[in-house]
Parts: sequence; structure tokens; C-alpha cells
Amino acid sequence: MIQKNELLEYALVYGDYKGIPKQQIRQYVEKGCDIVLRVDIQGAMTLRRILRESAIFVFLVAESEEALVKRLIDRKTETKETLLMRVATAREEVRHLKEFDYVVVNKEGELESSVKLLESIIDAEKAKVLQRRVVI
Repeated sequence: MIQKNELLEYALVYGDYKGIPKQQIRQYVEKGCDIVLRVDIQGAMTLRRILRESAIFVFLVAESEEALVKRLIDRKTETKETLLMRVATAREEVRHLKEFDYVVVNKEGELESSVKLLESIIDAEKAKVLQRRVVI
């Protein structure tokens, strides 16, 4: 798909290639669906360059570095090395916060509140006089 230019964005993340198929996005845009993509900072910056102002960028963050570390430890999916890498990456990513349109702080035990805030952002964007149009 990379060689055929069939991906909107792709990157090597934590040793695995991740990508977003253009055709899948086109299909949902044509149906009038809202599209939410979960990407890292590198992916967000690539998408910002491609989509410019036609997309909304929301930075999702834990309430603190300590909370992030606790969540990662509690998941029991990270080795010590990957945990250190994830924390270092998170520190670097927070530096890009101002490049986003919104921030949602995902507090421990308050997932529903974070989801409602994200839904409110989507609703507010739909109520704007000048609507964003995504062209892929």
C-alpha cells in the first residue's frame, strides 16, 4: 500500500508500521460520517501538512506523567525498556501541544467525561458557520 500511494499517512511506530488507507477514509467521508483517527505526533503533523485546516486536531493526554506511568505499569504490557521509551516519547509529544486545535485531559477513572468532551468538540465544529471540508 505504501508503494502504491494508497495510504493517507504511515509511519514506523514502536517497531511496527501503522497507516491509514485513503480508500477507507474516502468511503466514510462520502457517507457523511465523522472520522476520528488515533495517531501519534508524527502522524498528526503529517496529516496537518496534508489536510491543512480541513481537519480538527485534538491532543489526548493523561493528567500527569505519573498517571501515565501508573497506567502503563498497570497494563502489564510494557517491558522496562519500552516503558522508558513510551515515557520519553510522551514528554517529547507534550511539547507539540500548541500545534493542536484542542486538548482533552483523560483523567484516570473519568473516561466517560473525556469521551463527552470529545463529542462536544465534534458537535461544536459541526455548528460552525464555515464548515471544514475534507478532500482526500
